[in-house]
Amino acid sequence: MAENIKTRNRILLVATLSAFLTPFMGSSINLAIPAIGQDLNGTAIMLNWIVTSFLLVSAAFLLPFGRLADMYGRKRIFVAGIGVFGAASFLCALSSSLNILLLARILQGLGATMMFATGMALLTAAFPPQERGRVLGINAAMVYVGLSAGPIVGGFLTHYLGWRSIFYVVGLWSILVIWASQAWVPDDRHPVGEERYDALGALLVAVSLIALIYGASSLYTVPAAPVVTGAGVLGLALFAFHEFRAPYPLLNVRVLATNTAFAFSNLAALINYSATFSISYLLSLYLQVVRGYGAQAAGTLLLIQPLVMALLSPMAGRLSDRLQPRLVSSAGMAVTTVGLLILAAIQRETDIWIIAGILVLQGMGFSLFASPNTNAVMSSVNRKDYGIASSTLGTMRLVGQALSMAIVSFIFAANLGRAKITPEVAPQLITSTNLAFLVFAALCFIGIFCSLARGNVSREEREQG
Repeated sequence: MAENIKTRNRILLVATLSAFLTPFMGSSINLAIPAIGQDLNGTAIMLNWIVTSFLLVSAAFLLPFGRLADMYGRKRIFVAGIGVFGAASFLCALSSSLNILLLARILQGLGATMMFATGMALLTAAFPPQERGRVLGINAAMVYVGLSAGPIVGGFLTHYLGWRSIFYVVGLWSILVIWASQAWVPDDRHPVGEERYDALGALLVAVSLIALIYGASSLYTVPAAPVVTGAGVLGLALFAFHEFRAPYPLLNVRVLATNTAFAFSNLAALINYSATFSISYLLSLYLQVVRGYGAQAAGTLLLIQPLVMALLSPMAGRLSDRLQPRLVSSAGMAVTTVGLLILAAIQRETDIWIIAGILVLQGMGFSLFASPNTNAVMSSVNRKDYGIASSTLGTMRLVGQALSMAIVSFIFAANLGRAKITPEVAPQLITSTNLAFLVFAALCFIGIFCSLARGNVSREEREQG
């Protein structure tokens, strides 16, 4: 018994260490973008792809790797993912050009996807149902720690040691997680019986999402982008049709087709992440390029939002246990809409305390949305469908983040062209930022009604889940 508890706690430690990696790196890179642009002579469009390329690959391969791990062993995929992620981090640090950096970021995204697809599953499999809420809460807390540490630590590293130091730190952290995984996580391979991996479904969803996100990101710069985007949409329709008929589907789309609460909760998540993910990225550019703040000072200010999220998310989750989750998450979406509308009006001379207040507002809005929306998703399905629900929600999150950067890329291409991110283009940058926030506010406003449209989840259904 004691040995089992020791093993579980070690698995929790490994999952928690890995949960820190990607949010820390993502929020750190947002601070380092101007420095990377100066060092590697990057245009606004190319710098956007440093973020977008990572998200594109992560979104495209989450479902394929999740199913692969379920069939052939989560530890194997998890450890391989950390290895790819760590090696790609060192390659990022050693990059001599933006093209090499972009290639390394794609590899990083592939490794991160393998971790996304297995980390939660390892925890869920290791702990009994009565303990899962506690350990998943600890894991989620480490995500917020990573988001909170990224702006301040990333800003410090960029300011004093250069942007490459961020990738070195992440690479060294990855080595620690690999060692702990090999030493402490037991092998979990099991016979798959007659089940077969849905290779066609994996190919369709990966290629279609890559086409959709790449096409949407390149609508202004690549003549064939509309065709590529349309091909992505068509590919996803073919994927859904195939999954309906597949004997061992990658994703049971019948759950989406027949469960209104589940479908609209995932749609709300897609819209919310599409509208909010780029906030830190855009404000980082605004603070450093337009206002002249250093990376460390900008990071300190941007720390406000994840801190508010870390403080309020547990309370929002508990509130959604007492009230209907759709009401709490819809209120969060409304708060976020107001914050985005205010951000759409910021100018060079906007008081910095107003920016700080908006970050508090955005942290409140996202806290009220995220945990209750997850609660709504998981409460709308039976226990046997938890894996489907988790994978689908994760895919919505990553696709939403990628589409958020696609919108930014389109607007930047239209207003900045191939200009470099320097103080000389500050007026165009402010115009682009205002327009992006206005588009995001409109999306979030639509999302309020999608969130409300899911309907109530009965007490019996919530207790059953």
